Amino acid sequence: FVGRAVGSGGARVGARRAQRGRLQVQARAMERGVGLMGTKAGMTSVFSEDGKMTPVTVIGLKDGGCYVTQIKTKETDGYNAVQVGYDVKRETLLTKPELGHLKKNDCPPLRHLTEFKLESIPEGLEVGSELDPTEMFSVGDKVDVAGRSVGKGFAGGIKRHGFSRGLMSHGSKSHREHGTTGPGSTPSRVYPGTKHPGQMGDKRAKVKKLEVMQVEKDMIVVKGSIPGKPGNMMTITKAKGKW
Repeated sequence: FVGRAVGSGGARVGARRAQRGRLQVQARAMERGVGLMGTKAGMTSVFSEDGKMTPVTVIGLKDGGCYVTQIKTKETDGYNAVQVGYDVKRETLLTKPELGHLKKNDCPPLRHLTEFKLESIPEGLEVGSELDPTEMFSVGDKVDVAGRSVGKGFAGGIKRHGFSRGLMSHGSKSHREHGTTGPGSTPSRVYPGTKHPGQMGDKRAKVKKLEVMQVEKDMIVVKGSIPGKPGNMMTITKAKGKW
């Protein structure tokens, strides 16, 4: 169950609430169906019969593919979700609790586990079964692809938030500076959430409604770009809404 503490104050407030036994957890959004995990291989181009070029991203599935490692229901866990495992590794790279969890469900040692929260559990889905991309997606489908974006380090307000710069002439006193954010008289402080320079990127990002161009047992090709660098792990789910 993935979540974070809700409310202002950050981690310290969350820790205090946890000590009082009143920690609130905010889950990720409900998905349209069970998704897959894959590895970003890189970008390339495909050409149609009339010569039109389309940029695409290839998402590869490592040997072994994705497995259903756990099925959660409202009766047992309070919500419906399917836990999926990906990337078979040797047992020494996993902890004993992780190995015990996977062996109990007759799954190989998998490096990554993630949950897809659902309205209802699909029929015929069994723990330990391998997911087939060709049965879950088809050419023309719209999918949401999520992953960790490229980290860009400490960035200023112009690059991070798109602020405008000052004059670059000799008399200007503020070329790319941020400027004042909290006057001394009123409010005599800086409001929480004010946009400042800081670490840019390296956060979970999702690109929605990408068209599936090709599906194979070991790869999914989608139109356009997706977050992260080649080698990053991605999650692929069917897009929500009408398409």
